[in-house]
Amino acid sequence: MTAIRLSPMETDPAGEPAGPAMLERSAARLAAVQALYQIEASQTPHDEVIKDFLIGRLGGLAVAEDTETAQESIVALATLDSELFISLVRSVQSRSADIDQMIKGALAAEWPWERLEMTLRAILRCAVAELLTRTDVPGRATISEFVDVAHAFYPGAEPRLVNAVLDRIARVLGRVEDRGVAEGLEAAP
Repeated sequence: MTAIRLSPMETDPAGEPAGPAMLERSAARLAAVQALYQIEASQTPHDEVIKDFLIGRLGGLAVAEDTETAQESIVALATLDSELFISLVRSVQSRSADIDQMIKGALAAEWPWERLEMTLRAILRCAVAELLTRTDVPGRATISEFVDVAHAFYPGAEPRLVNAVLDRIARVLGRVEDRGVAEGLEAAP
């Protein structure tokens, strides 16, 4: 079972209440990151991992912490948007060399590729795949979603790194205007 620490997302990046479709897309992004981690860690073929996620053998559960009591419980994740999930995993697999080069080119000197552990690489790869393939999704929304995913795994500087790297790549791709980092988020030094 793959489990992570989550904080519930109650609004979309614009501050509107999160609807079922948005939650399904968020769940698909998280599941895609988990699937990419599983593929890299186990060297299992991507179609097999996709199948395992879709039939419920992998993913689907998380460790949630009640902020009031610090008690942890296992909770089911939202149903995922299977089309987005499959698209992201397959896009990373088919364009991995290009995606990795884009990430390497956007990293700051203090965060070389070799320093990135598998989860962080999976987050960045998945986000870049979405920036490349899902032009119907605003670039800033993609960045915000994957910064949220990074926060689910990391309490430290990693979410800022994700924000800065994705912002650089999104600007190069013409997916966001050249205004610096995503609004309301800090850039990595």
